[in-house]
This record gives sequence, structure tokens and C-alpha cells, in this order.
Amino acid sequence: MKSLRAGGLMLATVITLSSAQAALADDGGSEPTNTDSTTTGRTTTPLAEPTPEPWAETATTRRLKRRAIRYKRTARRLSRLVQRERPQVGRSKDDFDTLLTYRRWLRNAWRRQAKRAKHRAHHPPHRGAWKCIHQFEGPWDDPNAPYYGGLQMDLDFQRAYGLRLLRHKGTADRWAPFEQMWIAERALADGRGFYPWPLTASRCGLI
Repeated sequence: MKSLRAGGLMLATVITLSSAQAALADDGGSEPTNTDSTTTGRTTTPLAEPTPEPWAETATTRRLKRRAIRYKRTARRLSRLVQRERPQVGRSKDDFDTLLTYRRWLRNAWRRQAKRAKHRAHHPPHRGAWKCIHQFEGPWDDPNAPYYGGLQMDLDFQRAYGLRLLRHKGTADRWAPFEQMWIAERALADGRGFYPWPLTASRCGLI
């Protein structure tokens, strides 16, 4: 009996020790490891973002440039038509800190110039007179030779006063109504008055 008890006690002791060792092994395996802290002892510092170049081209600056060029061409084309001084803008890149602010200002400056030029072009000094003559002459897009457009200009008249339009757009029936009026304004300012349209100008009470 004593030997059986002794054997049982030894078996229980062995089982208890084995369980304790297994528990210790499990606890050690479940601890999270930090490779960085254990191997290097350093903390990682994120890289700083590069500072953008203030004069670098971007999609936005290129778009602003295209719009500024379009407004500039419109302003100068219409100013040439009405025989006004060639428009300019009064600042340069040196006045600005970044390309974006410069291009935005440039777009806005030329947009204002184009708006003013468009308003002048659509309001010739004798607009009412030309509209009255047009009512008795023909449609603005009349293509029938030898007289063209709403003011029935012949080719000699077009060459004398609207040569640029004639070269770039064709005969007067292809010109906008305000362009036809401005070419007629040139003849008026040249001293010819309304006499190139003797019958219709008389009906309108202009001569």
C-alpha cells in the first residue's frame, strides 16, 4: 500500500510539473514582439513633404494661360476692328510670388479687356442708322453678287475699308452684323457720309 501511495504521489507530481511548464511556454509565446524596439531601439520619423516649386507649371496654370491668350486675342481683334489703341495689361511676373497668382491675375485682366472691347464693338456710333439702312438693303447674310451683306457692300468697298475681314472671312455676308457696321463707319469717317447708300439713307432721313 505504501509503495502504491508513493507511486501515485510521484505520478501526480510529474503531471503537475508538466502542466506548469506547458503553461509557462504558452504565456511566453503569446507576448507580442516589437522587432524595432528590441533590435534597434529607434523610432521611425516620417519623411517631410517636398516644398512645391512656386513657379512650376501645373494643369491649373496651363489652363489659366490658355484662357488668358483667348481673351487677349479677342480684345486685340475687336480693338483693331473699331480702330482703337492696341490693349495692354500693366503688370509683369515680377510683381507676383507664384505662377498661379500671376496666371490668375493675367486671365482676369485680359477678360476685362475683352469684355470692354466686345461692348464697344457691338455699339457702333451710328448703329441706329446702319440698322435702318439694313432694313431697306437686304439680310445680313445676303451672298448675292455684286452686293453683299446687310449693307450691300460691293467688292471695291470691302477692299477699301474691310480688307482684313475680306481676306480672313470672305465677303461681307460672312461677317457679323457689327463687323459690317464698323466697316461702314470707316467709310463715314473717311468723308463719304451715307452717300454710298443714297436711296435707303434718304428713306432713313440721313441725307
